[in-house]
Amino acid sequence: MTILVVDDEQVQREMLQGFLNKRGYKVLTASNGEEALELCARYPISLVLMDLCMPGLNGDEVLEKLRESNPLLRVILITAFGSVETAVKVMKLGASDFLEKPVDLTELAQRIERCEQQQLIEQDLSEMEQDLEDDELPLPVAASSEAMQHLLSLVRRVARSPWTVLIHGETGTGKERIARLLHQLSERSNGPFVEVNCAALPDNLFESELFGHEKGAFTGATSRRSGRFEAAQGGTLFLDEIGELPLGLQAKLLRALQEKRICPVGAELEREVDARVLVATNCDLPKMVQEGRFREDLYYRLNVFEMQIPPLRQRREDIPMLVENFLEQYALRPIQIEPAAMDALIKYDYPGNVRELEHLIQRLATLVRGPVIRRVDLPAPLLQPPQPENNSGLLTERVEAVERQMLLDTLRQYHGVQTRAAEALGISERVLRYKMSKYNLNKEDLK
Repeated sequence: MTILVVDDEQVQREMLQGFLNKRGYKVLTASNGEEALELCARYPISLVLMDLCMPGLNGDEVLEKLRESNPLLRVILITAFGSVETAVKVMKLGASDFLEKPVDLTELAQRIERCEQQQLIEQDLSEMEQDLEDDELPLPVAASSEAMQHLLSLVRRVARSPWTVLIHGETGTGKERIARLLHQLSERSNGPFVEVNCAALPDNLFESELFGHEKGAFTGATSRRSGRFEAAQGGTLFLDEIGELPLGLQAKLLRALQEKRICPVGAELEREVDARVLVATNCDLPKMVQEGRFREDLYYRLNVFEMQIPPLRQRREDIPMLVENFLEQYALRPIQIEPAAMDALIKYDYPGNVRELEHLIQRLATLVRGPVIRRVDLPAPLLQPPQPENNSGLLTERVEAVERQMLLDTLRQYHGVQTRAAEALGISERVLRYKMSKYNLNKEDLK
């Protein structure tokens, strides 16, 4: 990554250049806006760190010209505290971030790493959109939220590898869909995708279901039967609810993963298998390992790559797209949804996640009388604000609840402008961002 440092103070330029060089970045420097524009025209620069107040062209003027020439260029502006109106203006012009002097180098490093990660995500998403253009997925992937963009970026990078993937998420978050996406993006996409729900199989049928059996292996085995491992030959085997796998069978699964060989029930000879294994769970597997309910060696063998699917309440930006997709899927006639109803859908927490939203839209599309779903058509629980479980609790918990509400009210008052909200609260913008992260406040909460 090539970073351009723009500052009229030589000491500041040299300090930032030295710090960034030590972290492995290639660094160019400019002492004014004109020089910065010239360097950006000549070199492939990924990120600009620029002082806002400089002789000649100011930082906001340079930013505007840079964005005109390269809308994808990321710019972090650095200036002294206090210029609230200017901060709002430059962020509207397209600055990626805004730092106060004196620069906290640890925070600067974190901001740069965040920019790098976002660039990688955007590149992967662009490639993935091209790759998935002709792919047939059971449902489209709603990924307006940053959390889902991160997940899809990871899916894109891991899909073509041969390694086992552990998909973790609450019930209804879409673990099977991510598994299918991993399969369709892999080199095994032309092979079978075989799913086994470990929670739905009786204990006495697990081994036969996974590895198959020979004729006469047990009462009722009237013919030879291939197991799911063999059925997934050349493709992908997806073991859902892996936490429900009986402890006695975990050792056999571990051996199959390590040796790529299985032994059907009643067979004398082993058979080679070639299937990539994906597993999913909503259980706390590390806790199950500590309790002796899940083998530690199997856990580490499965957890080569772990993917965490965020619950729907942490990716509310995706709800409008999901609603639109479900209406298209289930509505027998064109149906619209009024803004007030969509607002209620976005604010609801969905304990059952995407599956709960899907069933809700399916019912609404079937039962609504007119061409528009209105707020009054929604079930009562969606229209009730979440209530605290009780009015008791530790003092710290109640103080935190008050502090969260105060932050929320102030941010709404200033329309989400963090600089002004921090000033009104009498805290620094850095402290405000920390508290927003602590209380999980995002743009949707400020509406």
